[in-house]
Amino acid sequence: MELIIDNISKEFKDKVAVDKFNVTLNSGVYGLLGPNGSGKTTLMRILADVSNASSGDILVNGQSKNKLGAKYRDLIGYVPQNIGFYKNFNAEKFLYYVAALKGVDKNIEKSKVDELLKFVNLEQDRKRKIGKFSGGMKQRLGIAQALLNDPKILILDEPTAGLDPNERIRFKNLIAQLSKDKVVILSTHIVSDIEFIANEILVMKEGRLVEKSSLEDILDTVRGKVYTLSISERDLEEVQNKFKISSMIRTNNDISVRIVGDKKPSEKEFKYIEEEPNLEDVFLYYFNESANK
Repeated sequence: MELIIDNISKEFKDKVAVDKFNVTLNSGVYGLLGPNGSGKTTLMRILADVSNASSGDILVNGQSKNKLGAKYRDLIGYVPQNIGFYKNFNAEKFLYYVAALKGVDKNIEKSKVDELLKFVNLEQDRKRKIGKFSGGMKQRLGIAQALLNDPKILILDEPTAGLDPNERIRFKNLIAQLSKDKVVILSTHIVSDIEFIANEILVMKEGRLVEKSSLEDILDTVRGKVYTLSISERDLEEVQNKFKISSMIRTNNDISVRIVGDKKPSEKEFKYIEEEPNLEDVFLYYFNESANK
């Protein structure tokens, strides 16, 4: 499976939300990383055929999305940020309803619903009304509905927003299981969601793709640019003005400050050690989202 996003742009009256976005994707999990307002949701809606691009094309195995038409939509599974559930439906009824909308073969409908309820660990809750589900259960049901047509392209827009840590772990494990024969695109501004499951990370800033790399390669872009300083309270304002601060921990005697940037601290001014970078450091480096703001 090859998915090409070819020079996609989306313009609104007063804003360019997606700006000449180009990338080629194959089977695996891709983390689309960017701050709120970077254009992630707009791009995902275009990929899901919910919104039209202003220009550019999407190609599946060399064929244009526009020419494929309904056949393209048959390849798509989509979990938007906010899924419209019927609260009085139970999980089983909801999946049968979506299966009918997607034209799932009646001969396999029951086995498919049973299989997916088991896969997302909702088998015991199949008769429970969705209005009584937790946020994590709704997200898992959202994945189940997206998989009903056995999609080859799975689009997940901010899928872990609002989930507790246990639900987040369960969700990431589900995604890892799905990536064998699918293109999975997961957009988020929560870096821990993709740090351990994404084959490659796409960094999106102001509508543009600014980086596409494996986790290891993208960490290399900030290797040698992450330091921990040991400073006094009187030095804090100066450090905040000079560096991007990732985190700080106060102790009885000093403050331990983690910084990210091209500028190396001066040995004459501060005690420091170089640190191994993580994906949060990458986010800070690209998006300037400092902890001291």
